[in-house]
Amino acid sequence: MGRVLSVLRAFSLILAMFAATLLAPLALSWLLGDGAHFAFDEAVLVTGAAAALLWLLSRRHTRELQIKDGFLLVVLTWTLLPAFACLPLLVYFWPKLSFTDAYFEAVSGVTTTGATVLSGLDGLPYSINLWRAELVWLGGMGLIVLAVAILPLLGVGGRQMFKAETPGPMKESKLTPRMAQTAKGLWLIYGGITLACLLAMRWAGMTWGDALIHTFTTMGLGGFSNHDASFAYFGSVRIETVTILFMTLAGMNFATHFLAWRGRGLAPYRHDPEIRWFLIVMYGSVLAVAWYLWRSGTYENFFTALRFSAFNVVSIATTTGYASTDYGLWPHFAPLWMLFLCSFASCSGSTGGGIKMIRAHILFKQVFREIVRAIHPRAVRPIKVSGETLPNNIVFAVLAYGFMYMVIVATLTLLLCFTGLETVTAFSAVVASFNNTGPGLNEVGPASNFASLGDFQTWVCTFAMLLGRLEIFTLLVVLTPSFWSK
Repeated sequence: MGRVLSVLRAFSLILAMFAATLLAPLALSWLLGDGAHFAFDEAVLVTGAAAALLWLLSRRHTRELQIKDGFLLVVLTWTLLPAFACLPLLVYFWPKLSFTDAYFEAVSGVTTTGATVLSGLDGLPYSINLWRAELVWLGGMGLIVLAVAILPLLGVGGRQMFKAETPGPMKESKLTPRMAQTAKGLWLIYGGITLACLLAMRWAGMTWGDALIHTFTTMGLGGFSNHDASFAYFGSVRIETVTILFMTLAGMNFATHFLAWRGRGLAPYRHDPEIRWFLIVMYGSVLAVAWYLWRSGTYENFFTALRFSAFNVVSIATTTGYASTDYGLWPHFAPLWMLFLCSFASCSGSTGGGIKMIRAHILFKQVFREIVRAIHPRAVRPIKVSGETLPNNIVFAVLAYGFMYMVIVATLTLLLCFTGLETVTAFSAVVASFNNTGPGLNEVGPASNFASLGDFQTWVCTFAMLLGRLEIFTLLVVLTPSFWSK
């Protein structure tokens, strides 16, 4: 019981900080007079009251969090925060929007998925669209990382939380000696690139309002937009080019950005084992898809095909989920290849989803090692990344992750098919949700959204988004009986 109360104390502080993030759209709603302020008023009161109540119940339990506590806190944060995050949507749209759909929308935001059940986005109050975008931005780096920078000042340690939250197989690496300094450094880089993206989008031709929303969702790689047509609304090559640049930066490891900034040089990018393959695979796919669309007659010339290929392939490969055209109408190979890319292309430590490029790189090396062993059974061939030999425990963890990834995709796809959903829609909905990408194909394609799904199907996709954001094991470990045993 003491462990749970200690975790609740930490969660109450996170919830209090989260309540403060509601103040920005609340103030903007009052300033613009867009008619949504009552929704934020109620959300702030409920969230603040819940945080205060939890604090009062658990304030005396101040012990240092252990490993199990860190896992539990992360899971509580990513499952309970959306229940509070969806309050403005639930209150504003009541009774048209069910709790299931409102929670789905909030989970989609904080997990940086970008899938939506809402339509008529152009006519919504600006503060509502800003809140959706703000959820993506906050979820991009993770509220847990923010808490690591602040909670030590309040008597709550952060190392276990940071380890449970950090994406990728190399969770033990440290950027600075103290976790609080690490979190602050990551947020500094995240905030700096966010500011640069905002100014660049404004320069490219967006209004300040559009630029702010799309900056938040570009940096979080969760393509919420305030326009139903997404980037087709703008129809601007300059805006698309700027967005491609910042989607690419957000798809890279922010630890590498931090090290490059601290060292005032580009050496960390050259030494990062993921970035080279990330760029080669993604931009090689851009050229290949452009050539395929041109040769198939989808576009009259290669340069038009290249424009649409570049934006949409980068968007899906980085798990952003923007669209500048209905690529669901392209010949089948192109959108299927894009879904394949979103499963692994983004880097660990980025705001993207999927297996991550480093895991794919390790899996490829392991396959090659097994082929060599089949020919030379006594050969000793260690797996190396950036010249460093990987311990077998990391290799085994990556193999387990890859296996569970396939099992979950297959299981959830079959579950959606069992409910009567058409196969391509079911498969693409699971892949898009699990990889935190957003749009799928057919009924959940870029020209539509997830509103057509039934409640049970929506909860399946919601579970998939949470599994993907917490990289499977962080969530599954809390559901095992051994986690709760002493």
